[in-house]
Amino acid sequence: MLALVQRVQSASVRVEGATVGAIGPGVLALIGFERGDEASSLSRFRDRLLGYRMFSDETGRMNKSLLDTGGQLLLVSQFTLAADTRSGMRASFTPAAEPEQARVLFDQLVAICREKLPTGVEIGQFGAHMEVSLVNDGPVTFLLRP
Repeated sequence: MLALVQRVQSASVRVEGATVGAIGPGVLALIGFERGDEASSLSRFRDRLLGYRMFSDETGRMNKSLLDTGGQLLLVSQFTLAADTRSGMRASFTPAAEPEQARVLFDQLVAICREKLPTGVEIGQFGAHMEVSLVNDGPVTFLLRP
């Protein structure tokens, strides 16, 4: 499992013209699951998402996490993150988890994130064609693994 996380001033997801998730200041996390990923790794993954220090403290150093700042989290499933792009001119999606497995893991991740950030977690729509908009803050972007 992996997450491409971006510090944002705001972010939203639209599906078929309707907004399905939107946040103010916080983190947009594009989430990909790979074959062999297990639910036992989700708690550590959640802790990294919510605890990763990517917000500035009073001195301008990235010493604060989403939990420290009280920001919001927008989780968006994105199977293309798990693609193998090492050769050729077209991605191979063989490393990506099957959709059924990924949906279960994504739903579990959402649930445990909401336990720690009860009013600040929004989501996209799993498996849908989504329009993701964001105002990147920095830009600050990291690739996280559990």
